[in-house]
This record gives sequence, C-alpha cells and structure tokens, in this order.
Amino acid sequence: MKGYVYLVGAGCGDPELLTLKAIKKIQQADVILYDRLVNQEILSFAREEAQLIYCGKLPHYHTMKQETINNFLVKYAKKGLAVVRLKGGDPFVFGRGGEEALECVKHRVPFEVIPGITAGIGAASYAGIPVTHRQISQSFAFITGHQAGDSVADQKWHHLAHGVDTLCIYMGVSQLPVIVDHLIKSGKNSDTPIAIVEWGTTLKQRTITGNLKSIVKLAEEEAIINPSMIIIGEVVKLRDELNWYIENGSALQKVHSE
Repeated sequence: MKGYVYLVGAGCGDPELLTLKAIKKIQQADVILYDRLVNQEILSFAREEAQLIYCGKLPHYHTMKQETINNFLVKYAKKGLAVVRLKGGDPFVFGRGGEEALECVKHRVPFEVIPGITAGIGAASYAGIPVTHRQISQSFAFITGHQAGDSVADQKWHHLAHGVDTLCIYMGVSQLPVIVDHLIKSGKNSDTPIAIVEWGTTLKQRTITGNLKSIVKLAEEEAIINPSMIIIGEVVKLRDELNWYIENGSALQKVHSE
C-alpha cells in the first residue's frame, strides 16, 4: 500500500464550517495529527481505530516541534497509512502547511491540500464585518502579529497603512500596542475603526470595536486574549448594521431573517 498525507483545514471554530471533502478524509484517516485550535467535535468524525496525535502549540510553548510533526507525517505515510494533518483555519494561511507539503515532496510522499475557512474571513463574517465592500474596501491583507516588532517587518508598515484598505491581523493581541503605534506613526488616521474578535465563530465569541487611539485600553479593560482576529479599516463600521449574531457571554445565538 502507498500512504498519503492530507493537509486538511478544519475551519475557524464552528464545526459546521467544515467542508464535505474534509469530513470525508477525516473519516478515512488511519492517523490524525491535530492542532490546539481544532474544534474537538470535528474529531468525532474519525474512525474508532484511528490514531489521534495532539500537536497543539501555545505561545512560547510547543507540545510538539515542527520537525517532529514533519517526521511523523512521512513516517506514517511510508507505512502505507492515510495521514490527515488537521489544522485550524486553512493549512496554507499561517498554518505551516507549505513547510509540511515541502517535507512530503522531499521524501516523495504524495499529498493533497484541502482548504479551510481561515479566521481572517470567518471570524470577520461572524462579527458582521465584510473584509471587502465595493464602496469601502477593494483590498485586504492577512498579516501575522508575531512579527510586529521585527526590524524587517517594520519597513512594511507604511505600505500597510496606506496601500491596503482592510487589515486582518492574526495572533496579534500581545503585540497590539506595537501594531497600533506602527500604523499611527506610518500615517494611519488614529480614528480608523478597529475590531477584535475573540474565539471567532465559536460559542465563546465576543467582539469589541473602537479606533486606533482607543483599542489598546479597551482590549485591556475587556481582558481580550488569543485566539483573536484584529480587523482594521472602514468596513468595521458596517458591523452596526450587519451583525447577524447575538453575542451574550458564553451563549451565541443565530439570528435568522424570516
């Protein structure tokens, strides 16, 4: 038998956002290596005999190093097994899916990529914020907040402040003061709207909004933590009209129009 690796996007929280193709591969898998932000309900699609391996990562603490994950993918596939690498969001959007795919290529292991809904789109949508709008935003950028203090990345803030209409920043809560400072110093209006969506698309979702000059204090007062998406741009103003979810503490209620 020839093994196979499937790099599967689990979406950004709500298990109903999982694609049909992703469900099919999970159901067929012999081995599933899954991340911390994968909704545990999704693992219920796995066969009872499937081996589940936790590969979760926390800031500054990795349960399993990336090199070890890469080795597991190759090892199990070369045993003739169907291996699913299950990732929150999309494998190729800040998910190291490209690194894992290259490892498969290096060892001549066949692989397939199954996209998932990334938080930059999913969390924004569940907060009632479209990342694009014909009259407001014709461009958006996905950015990682981890590199906000990096000297090379610093050179890009001027372009981000003036050349992109909507910024979607992943993993940026701990760097929020730095991000805001960079944008304002690069000429971004301090009144620019900003939203932070914590635990987007899950029952724990909550959203705060403000502007660049107020958001750091608001985030501190509300004790916002990761995982959170930071969305910056005029589209944030549309949340007042387009907020189709009611967030009420730990309860999240869908609002359906008749």
